[in-house]
Amino acid sequence: MAISKNSKMMSLLNYRLRLTLADTRVMTGRMLAFDKHMNLVLSECEEFRTIKAKAQNAKSKTQQIKRTLGLVILRGESVISISIDGPPPAPTSSLHPTASTLAAGPGIGRPAGRGIPIAPPGVAPPGLAGPVRGVGGPAMSTMQGRGGATIAAGPISFSRPPPPPPGMRPPPGMPPLGFRPPPGMPPPGYPAQPPPGFRPPHMGGHPPHGPPPGQ
Repeated sequence: MAISKNSKMMSLLNYRLRLTLADTRVMTGRMLAFDKHMNLVLSECEEFRTIKAKAQNAKSKTQQIKRTLGLVILRGESVISISIDGPPPAPTSSLHPTASTLAAGPGIGRPAGRGIPIAPPGVAPPGLAGPVRGVGGPAMSTMQGRGGATIAAGPISFSRPPPPPPGMRPPPGMPPLGFRPPPGMPPPGYPAQPPPGFRPPHMGGHPPHGPPPGQ
Protein backbone atom coordinates (compact mmCIF):
# COMPACT_ATOMS: atom_id res chain seq x y z
CA MET A 1 0.00 0.00 0.00
CA ALA A 2 1.42 3.32 -1.07
CA ILE A 3 1.49 6.25 1.38
CA SER A 4 -0.14 9.43 0.13
CA LYS A 5 1.91 12.59 0.35
CA ASN A 6 -1.16 14.42 1.65
CA SER A 7 -1.58 12.11 4.64
CA LYS A 8 -1.52 13.54 8.17
CA MET A 9 1.59 11.56 9.09
CA MET A 10 3.56 13.27 6.33
CA SER A 11 2.78 16.63 7.89
CA LEU A 12 4.19 15.42 11.24
CA LEU A 13 7.68 14.66 9.94
CA ASN A 14 10.46 16.26 12.05
CA TYR A 15 7.91 17.17 14.74
CA ARG A 16 8.56 16.14 18.30
CA LEU A 17 5.86 13.60 19.24
CA ARG A 18 4.67 12.02 22.45
CA LEU A 19 3.74 8.36 22.07
CA THR A 20 1.88 6.16 24.54
CA LEU A 21 2.68 2.45 24.29
CA ALA A 22 0.59 -0.56 25.25
CA ASP A 23 2.73 -1.25 28.36
CA THR A 24 1.95 2.27 29.74
CA ARG A 25 5.37 3.66 28.81
CA VAL A 26 5.54 7.16 27.29
CA MET A 27 8.18 8.02 24.71
CA THR A 28 9.00 11.40 23.22
CA GLY A 29 11.21 12.05 20.20
CA ARG A 30 11.48 13.64 16.78
CA MET A 31 9.88 11.52 14.07
CA LEU A 32 12.17 10.91 11.14
CA ALA A 33 10.26 8.29 9.11
CA PHE A 34 7.30 5.89 9.10
CA ASP A 35 5.85 3.18 6.87
CA LYS A 36 2.47 1.74 6.01
CA HIS A 37 2.48 -0.43 9.15
CA MET A 38 2.98 2.71 11.30
CA ASN A 39 6.47 1.65 12.35
CA LEU A 40 8.14 4.84 13.50
CA VAL A 41 11.76 6.05 13.57
CA LEU A 42 12.42 8.51 16.40
CA SER A 43 15.60 10.49 17.12
CA GLU A 44 16.58 12.04 20.46
CA CYS A 45 14.10 9.67 22.06
CA GLU A 46 13.40 9.69 25.82
CA GLU A 47 11.45 7.06 27.76
CA PHE A 48 9.24 7.80 30.79
CA ARG A 49 8.15 4.88 32.97
CA THR A 50 5.80 5.18 35.96
CA ILE A 51 6.34 2.69 38.80
CA LYS A 52 5.10 2.33 42.35
CA ALA A 53 7.17 3.93 45.07
CA LYS A 54 8.98 1.42 47.33
CA ALA A 55 9.32 3.73 50.32
CA GLN A 56 6.38 3.53 52.71
CA ASN A 57 6.79 7.14 53.85
CA ALA A 58 6.83 8.57 50.32
CA LYS A 59 4.46 11.41 49.64
CA SER A 60 3.31 9.98 46.29
CA LYS A 61 2.63 6.34 45.67
CA THR A 62 4.05 6.48 42.11
CA GLN A 63 7.48 7.45 40.78
CA GLN A 64 8.44 8.43 37.22
CA ILE A 65 11.79 7.26 35.82
CA LYS A 66 13.33 8.93 32.78
CA ARG A 67 15.77 7.20 30.44
CA THR A 68 17.52 8.60 27.33
CA LEU A 69 17.46 6.18 24.39
CA GLY A 70 18.58 8.21 21.34
CA LEU A 71 17.62 6.67 17.97
CA VAL A 72 14.70 4.23 18.29
CA ILE A 73 12.52 2.18 15.93
CA LEU A 74 9.04 1.47 17.31
CA ARG A 75 6.64 -1.19 16.08
CA GLY A 76 3.33 0.31 15.04
CA GLU A 77 1.28 -2.35 16.81
CA SER A 78 2.65 -1.24 20.21
CA VAL A 79 1.65 2.45 19.77
CA ILE A 80 -1.70 3.41 21.34
CA SER A 81 -1.80 7.20 20.89
CA ILE A 82 0.25 9.94 19.20
CA SER A 83 0.28 13.64 20.12
CA ILE A 84 2.46 16.60 19.19
CA ASP A 85 4.98 17.52 21.89
CA GLY A 86 6.89 20.30 20.09
CA PRO A 87 7.51 21.99 16.71
CA PRO A 88 10.30 20.87 14.35
CA PRO A 89 13.77 22.40 14.90
CA ALA A 90 14.71 25.57 13.09
CA PRO A 91 16.61 25.09 9.83
CA THR A 92 20.40 25.37 10.12
CA SER A 93 20.58 27.98 7.33
CA SER A 94 18.78 30.51 9.53
CA LEU A 95 21.22 29.97 12.40
CA HIS A 96 24.31 30.84 10.37
CA PRO A 97 24.47 34.18 8.52
CA THR A 98 25.15 34.06 4.82
CA ALA A 99 27.31 36.32 2.69
CA SER A 100 24.30 38.28 1.49
CA THR A 101 23.21 39.11 5.07
CA LEU A 102 26.65 40.13 6.36
CA ALA A 103 27.56 43.80 6.42
CA ALA A 104 30.34 44.89 4.09
CA GLY A 105 33.65 45.66 5.80
CA PRO A 106 36.61 47.89 4.92
CA GLY A 107 38.59 45.02 3.37
CA ILE A 108 39.57 44.87 -0.30
CA GLY A 109 39.77 41.66 -2.28
CA ARG A 110 43.11 41.25 -4.05
CA PRO A 111 44.76 38.25 -5.71
CA ALA A 112 47.42 36.68 -3.54
CA GLY A 113 50.63 35.14 -4.86
CA ARG A 114 53.27 32.98 -3.24
CA GLY A 115 55.33 35.80 -1.80
CA ILE A 116 56.01 37.40 -5.22
CA PRO A 117 54.08 40.53 -6.23
CA ILE A 118 52.14 40.26 -9.44
CA ALA A 119 53.83 42.10 -12.31
CA PRO A 120 51.83 44.10 -14.88
CA PRO A 121 51.28 42.57 -18.33
CA GLY A 122 54.40 42.56 -20.50
CA VAL A 123 56.83 42.85 -17.58
CA ALA A 124 58.73 39.93 -16.13
CA PRO A 125 58.09 39.31 -12.44
CA PRO A 126 60.89 40.06 -9.97
CA GLY A 127 63.47 37.31 -9.86
CA LEU A 128 62.90 36.31 -13.49
CA ALA A 129 64.15 39.48 -15.21
CA GLY A 130 67.88 38.64 -15.02
CA PRO A 131 70.65 39.59 -12.60
CA VAL A 132 70.33 42.74 -10.53
CA ARG A 133 72.63 45.63 -11.35
CA GLY A 134 75.69 45.66 -9.13
CA VAL A 135 75.48 41.97 -8.15
CA GLY A 136 78.36 39.83 -9.41
CA GLY A 137 80.47 42.73 -10.71
CA PRO A 138 81.39 46.36 -10.13
CA ALA A 139 78.72 49.00 -10.14
CA MET A 140 78.14 51.13 -13.20
CA SER A 141 79.46 54.24 -11.41
CA THR A 142 82.91 52.65 -11.00
CA MET A 143 83.09 51.85 -14.71
CA GLN A 144 82.89 55.52 -15.72
CA GLY A 145 85.67 58.05 -15.85
CA ARG A 146 86.36 60.61 -13.20
CA GLY A 147 84.82 63.36 -15.26
CA GLY A 148 81.59 61.43 -15.59
CA ALA A 149 82.13 60.73 -19.32
CA THR A 150 81.97 57.19 -20.58
CA ILE A 151 85.15 55.95 -22.28
CA ALA A 152 84.43 54.02 -25.48
CA ALA A 153 87.25 51.87 -26.83
CA GLY A 154 87.38 50.77 -30.43
CA PRO A 155 87.56 47.11 -31.52
CA ILE A 156 90.93 45.38 -31.28
CA SER A 157 92.27 43.95 -34.57
CA PHE A 158 94.40 40.81 -34.54
CA SER A 159 96.93 40.24 -37.37
CA ARG A 160 99.51 37.61 -38.24
CA PRO A 161 102.67 37.42 -36.08
CA PRO A 162 105.55 39.56 -37.32
CA PRO A 163 108.29 37.82 -39.41
CA PRO A 164 111.58 36.88 -37.72
CA PRO A 165 114.42 39.42 -37.89
CA PRO A 166 116.68 39.21 -40.94
CA GLY A 167 119.59 36.79 -40.65
CA MET A 168 117.89 34.53 -38.10
CA ARG A 169 118.32 30.85 -38.85
CA PRO A 170 115.91 28.08 -37.86
CA PRO A 171 117.00 25.54 -35.20
CA PRO A 172 119.00 22.48 -36.34
CA GLY A 173 116.83 19.85 -37.98
CA MET A 174 114.08 22.32 -38.94
CA PRO A 175 113.46 23.38 -42.55
CA PRO A 176 113.93 26.99 -43.50
CA LEU A 177 111.09 29.47 -43.30
CA GLY A 178 108.55 29.12 -46.11
CA PHE A 179 109.53 25.50 -46.85
CA ARG A 180 106.70 23.21 -47.88
CA PRO A 181 107.26 19.42 -48.19
CA PRO A 182 106.32 17.75 -51.48
CA PRO A 183 103.14 15.67 -51.57
CA GLY A 184 103.55 12.29 -49.86
CA MET A 185 106.45 13.37 -47.65
CA PRO A 186 106.17 13.57 -43.86
CA PRO A 187 106.04 17.00 -42.33
CA PRO A 188 109.20 18.56 -40.96
CA GLY A 189 110.47 16.99 -37.77
CA TYR A 190 109.08 13.49 -38.46
CA PRO A 191 111.48 10.62 -39.38
CA ALA A 192 111.39 9.40 -42.96
CA GLN A 193 111.81 5.70 -42.00
CA PRO A 194 109.36 3.71 -39.82
CA PRO A 195 110.50 2.90 -36.30
CA PRO A 196 112.12 -0.48 -35.58
CA GLY A 197 109.58 -3.27 -35.20
CA PHE A 198 106.85 -1.45 -37.13
CA ARG A 199 104.70 -3.86 -39.13
CA PRO A 200 102.65 -2.23 -41.90
CA PRO A 201 99.01 -3.36 -42.30
CA HIS A 202 98.47 -6.26 -44.70
CA MET A 203 95.96 -5.56 -47.43
CA GLY A 204 93.68 -8.60 -47.89
CA GLY A 205 94.21 -12.20 -46.81
CA HIS A 206 95.86 -13.35 -43.60
CA PRO A 207 98.68 -11.34 -42.04
CA PRO A 208 102.14 -12.75 -42.69
CA HIS A 209 103.78 -14.86 -40.00
CA GLY A 210 107.27 -14.51 -38.75
CA PRO A 211 109.41 -11.96 -36.99
CA PRO A 212 109.28 -8.31 -37.94
CA PRO A 213 111.62 -7.11 -40.68
CA GLY A 214 115.23 -6.62 -39.58
CA GLN A 215 115.18 -9.41 -36.91
